[in-house]
Amino acid sequence: VHLVESGGGSVQPGGSLTLSCTASGFTFDDSDMGWYRQAPGNDCDLVSIRTRVGTTYYEDSVKGRFTLYVDNAKSTVYLQMNSLKLEDTARYYCADDDFRGFAGTCSQLFDFGSWGQGTQVTVSS
Repeated sequence: VHLVESGGGSVQPGGSLTLSCTASGFTFDDSDMGWYRQAPGNDCDLVSIRTRVGTTYYEDSVKGRFTLYVDNAKSTVYLQMNSLKLEDTARYYCADDDFRGFAGTCSQLFDFGSWGQGTQVTVSS
């Protein structure tokens, strides 16, 4: 199983970025596919997830700003991020499991499920 993220970068507040995560080695559309983020000093937080039954969840702080969408033909999950805020600055990871509610670092979860290498998003003025 292999996940590769791309699309991070630096933007000003109010800007937009789209992250992508391309998967290989497993049945993509039968899996939970989530985006997580971790800022220095913070826990690994679930940002958004498309569950294997087709529902999509968003963490409260990103509702109305972020959109998760999936291209099953490309085995790719995207995170469209609009109206970015300073507090969105973090390293973003995709993973093929639902770890919502976990308290700890993302690296502590690397042995559970499959994770990408992460992509940095920096929002600064």
